[in-house]
Amino acid sequence: MNILLKSVVIVDPTSKDHLKKRDILIEKGSISKIASTIQPSKNIKEIDLPNLHVSQGWFDSSVSFGEPGYEERETIDNGLRTAALSGFCHVAVNANTQPITDSKSAIKYLLTKATGQAVNLLPVGALSVRSKGTDMAELYDMHNEGAIAFYDYKKPISNANLLKIALQYTQNFNGLVQSFPFDTSVARNGIVNEEVNSTRLGLKGIPALAEELQITRDLYLLEYTGGRLHIPTISTKKSVALIKEAKKKGLNVSCSVAISNLFLTDDRLESFDTRYKVLPPLRTQEDVKAMLKGIKDGTIDGVTSDHNPIDIEHKKTEFDHAYFGSIGLESCFGALNKLLGFESAVGMLNGLKNVFGIPSEAIEEGARATLTLFNPDPTWTFQKEDILSSSQNASLLGEQLKGRVYGIYANKKLVLN
Repeated sequence: MNILLKSVVIVDPTSKDHLKKRDILIEKGSISKIASTIQPSKNIKEIDLPNLHVSQGWFDSSVSFGEPGYEERETIDNGLRTAALSGFCHVAVNANTQPITDSKSAIKYLLTKATGQAVNLLPVGALSVRSKGTDMAELYDMHNEGAIAFYDYKKPISNANLLKIALQYTQNFNGLVQSFPFDTSVARNGIVNEEVNSTRLGLKGIPALAEELQITRDLYLLEYTGGRLHIPTISTKKSVALIKEAKKKGLNVSCSVAISNLFLTDDRLESFDTRYKVLPPLRTQEDVKAMLKGIKDGTIDGVTSDHNPIDIEHKKTEFDHAYFGSIGLESCFGALNKLLGFESAVGMLNGLKNVFGIPSEAIEEGARATLTLFNPDPTWTFQKEDILSSSQNASLLGEQLKGRVYGIYANKKLVLN
């Protein structure tokens, strides 16, 4: 499809047209012309939307779809549609399926299911067999099949030797290891942040220490082995400080924060609404401020929706028994834009591309067109009718957000709301 984007504000610091209003002509999947005005010709679809902004296509480093095994939560097809309409051109899909994505055949299944879609599905292989944390999975085989990283989703690697071996082994092919920052011996059966609110509400707490101990151990292992380590979804002030110090030492470590942990605090637990039961748990305002500072000073590399659909049977129940997790694709940009402004928000939604080996394609003539289309200005309230996912467990439901996504252009396909 050949299209002409009219009166577009280009948001791309690597482009000479950054923050300038231009017309963009896309032919055969590539940007053929950028100019102040381009006259449309036959067989060109013209796109003229209010206050249209365009950036390099966003990447989400932590998305769960359920399929195979949990299709009632989300299918790959609907998940990729949701991602596209939420502005994401690339999504790293976690291994929390049934069966677990721990072999090259499982990686191939995901890639085959996503064939022909606008959004690039990038499979994350399990680090250990069946994500049990005992034996290392077939990392090299999965890498050759297309796995972008290795991660036992939300399951900490309790066996330090397993992480050590994985960091050493993956250096042979420049693989990326992810380690969830959560010490189960400290967290035990906690379900929310251990602080004043957990005590007052009578809910079992997860100390910040559980996250920080695991990060400290993992950084020591990384210093010993070398390799590439990504610490997903950090949530505490001390975690930011630990990673900042490790980067100063020159360790090859990156990290992300989930939008729920950046936008909400444990004050929301007053309602006992299970939408706020997420992992890592919602922390304090002091933690949120530290993470926002970590974004500004470059300690935190990117923000993820940490999109994790949960069926109603396992979410709409007593708080103690509800599963952890929230969907987040649909609300991620609106929340992040409200917190940071659109330039920084776009930067955070593209910040982990280099870590995960995704090419950053500048918005310039001759480049392949992989673009996110959005309007950064509208203020709106996230309602049930805005949910595109099959599951409804949205922690940001009812929140006032800023900025609307129009859709994406990627893989020669235009997907618009």
